[in-house]
Amino acid sequence: MLKRGEFSFCDKKIEKAKAIFNTETPTIEQVKKASEELVKQACIPFDNSSFRNTLIIIKQKNEQIIDTVSKDRVIIVGFDEKAKEKARTIVDTFRRFIEENKNELTTIQLIYDKPYGRRHLTYEEIKQLAESIKKPPYFLTPEVIWQAYEQLEKSKVRGAGPQKLLTNIISLMRFALEKSDVLEPFSDMVDRRFNDWLAQQEGLGKRFSPEQMEWLTMIKEHIATSLSIGIDDFEMAPFNQRGGAVKIYQLFGQQLNGILEELNERLAA
Repeated sequence: MLKRGEFSFCDKKIEKAKAIFNTETPTIEQVKKASEELVKQACIPFDNSSFRNTLIIIKQKNEQIIDTVSKDRVIIVGFDEKAKEKARTIVDTFRRFIEENKNELTTIQLIYDKPYGRRHLTYEEIKQLAESIKKPPYFLTPEVIWQAYEQLEKSKVRGAGPQKLLTNIISLMRFALEKSDVLEPFSDMVDRRFNDWLAQQEGLGKRFSPEQMEWLTMIKEHIATSLSIGIDDFEMAPFNQRGGAVKIYQLFGQQLNGILEELNERLAA
């Protein structure tokens, strides 16, 4: 039995066949040819290379990888000297990677010392960093490095959490460069800084409505997974499902740009 959508497409084929062959009772062969013509027309936009490139750019811009399905693979087992030696080798390799690439990779440069006008990283920059770590001669992943630090400095390491967020690599970089005393999931750091920011706003006499708080929380969560947020991001999920840029302008008005600048600076710096 055909579904509702299939009836609709079948009707389109019949109507197309009627128009092409100027008949009210098209044959099966005529309907088949009409179907081929509809498919050909639907594919025309994809023959345009500019259109295809635009689709690729949009996909890359909005793509975020959050692995909540696959199981962690244990790389280092036990607490014996052999396991610790392997962990030390991994950490040493990671530090060597940082030293050897500090002049080439923007992410490392920004964590070393942020130049004027660049107060936060971009998602593309940390994707580049993660890909570089995987390549020879390093062959590392954030998960492997995290496990190594957990083996060597357990008292300073907190679990990376069930979501393997790419932004956790920033936590690893900060810990390796001694910019942070504790290795914690990037989202935990963002949560803490967000709460500090809210407390500061309250101290300044600023109060947010429940609806404003819902949007501020969504902004915080977006920064935790994407490092920053801009006006264009409000046209993506989950913001566009709640009214997008128009709605947030209604809620915050002229304060919006200042709030976004503060949160980008304070939460992911």
